[in-house]
Amino acid sequence: MLNNKLTKSLGIKYPIIQGGMMWVSNAELAANVSEAGGLGIITALSFDSPEKLADEIDKARLITDKPLGVNLTFLPTLNPVDYNSYIDVITEKNIKIIETAGRNPEKYISRLKGSGASIIHKCTSVKHAVKAERIGCDFVSIDGFECAGHPGEDDITSLILIPKTVDSINIPVIASGGFADGRGLTAALSLGASGVNMGTRFMLTRESPVHDNLKKHLLSLNETDTILVERSLKNTLRAINNSHAQRLIKMEERNASLQEMAPLLSGKNGKKAIETGNYENALIACGQCVGLIKNIPSVKDLIKSIIEESAEVFEKLNIVND
Repeated sequence: MLNNKLTKSLGIKYPIIQGGMMWVSNAELAANVSEAGGLGIITALSFDSPEKLADEIDKARLITDKPLGVNLTFLPTLNPVDYNSYIDVITEKNIKIIETAGRNPEKYISRLKGSGASIIHKCTSVKHAVKAERIGCDFVSIDGFECAGHPGEDDITSLILIPKTVDSINIPVIASGGFADGRGLTAALSLGASGVNMGTRFMLTRESPVHDNLKKHLLSLNETDTILVERSLKNTLRAINNSHAQRLIKMEERNASLQEMAPLLSGKNGKKAIETGNYENALIACGQCVGLIKNIPSVKDLIKSIIEESAEVFEKLNIVND
């Protein structure tokens, strides 16, 4: 079950994907995931110019020659992004795996597919998964309610969302949201997914650029220590429950406008927290699986432990009914 259409199509050893995380998914993290047999993904918009993305891809290629992906998230912004310039870099650097997220990527599909790339579209509902297949995406990464970042507005957990998505489309499904160990990988495969996407778990690795103080704080958290914000904006985000998130919740309770909340929503706050370790003054995306995480291993050791634990679980479940 670990060698399937997903692994064969992407040219990876294990069905484990490190998702694109803003400010976190850099060359060192992504390349080490790929080198260890998974699929590492660099987040394009962590870099404020296509040229800096090109440099980051070059850094990754110094670490590994294995398949590498790039995340492109399409979101509304006051400062429009020149996505075509980023796609130029992706094409020139011969990146063959693209993770898209956010808004519908349809207008860019022909360019991406024209370069021979496979497209993984990350979404949060069955209807969007169906649309992703229809517009030509090769894989769907489905985000359950447990996930870090944006879980959508339907509040459907992975246990329901994964098999429902598998039943609704014909392309391979990647399970995302709530996965941190071999038990989760086994469960995802049992539900019909072809692999797992992990974000929060990869934040807590040695190669992650997250500041040590923030890593230690995350390691101390339980599954109840995340909170949902931006619900009033219909842009729900799961983050750690800190003073910054609480300030935002209070603003939402009094029906504050987007303009009022905008300074608290700035991604620059998160970037600063990741760099400095000050985890009280930013929205820091974090999944409920943080309660399962008990150590900060190397990426190589993490992937090895997940595969070994998954094999053990499958063996225990190999029960023949008399």
